[in-house]
Amino acid sequence: MRHGKKVNHLGRQTAHRKSMLANMACSLIEHKRINTTVAKAKALRVFVEPLITKSKSDTTHNRRIVFSVLRDKYAVTELFKEVSVKIADRPGGYLRIIKLGNRQGDNASMAMIEFVDYNEIYNPKGAKAKKTTRRGRSKKAATPQVETTTTEEKSEE
Repeated sequence: MRHGKKVNHLGRQTAHRKSMLANMACSLIEHKRINTTVAKAKALRVFVEPLITKSKSDTTHNRRIVFSVLRDKYAVTELFKEVSVKIADRPGGYLRIIKLGNRQGDNASMAMIEFVDYNEIYNPKGAKAKKTTRRGRSKKAATPQVETTTTEEKSEE
C-alpha cells in the first residue's frame, strides 16, 4: 500500500533526485520551457511552483531559501528579476505540462513543461488582442477600389 506517499522517487536516490530536479528547474527558468518525461515533469512542477511563489516577494530571506534549493545564482537572479514580474498577478498554476507522445528509443511518454505566461500561443490575454482584426472587407474600403477600376477602364477605352 502507498498510503500517504506523495513523493515520486523517479527510481533514484535522494541526493541524485534533488540534484536532478534542481538542474531541471534551472534549465526551465533559463529557457522558459523544456522537454522531459511526463513523470519528471510532474515532479518538477511540484518542485518549482513553491519557489516561484517565494520569488513574488523579493527579500533577502526568500532569495537565500531559493538559492539553497537551486544552487545557481544566475537562475535565482532571473527568477526574481524577470519571471516574478511577469507572473506577479497570477495566484498559482505557473507551469503547464503538454504531452508530446512517446520517445522513439524506449517508448517513454514525453512532455513539454513551460511557464504559462511566456507562451503567446496558449496565452488567453494574447489571443484576445489578436481577435480585434476583421476577416471581411469593410464597405468603405471596397467602394474606392471599385471607383478607381471603373475610371481606369474608361480611360483605356
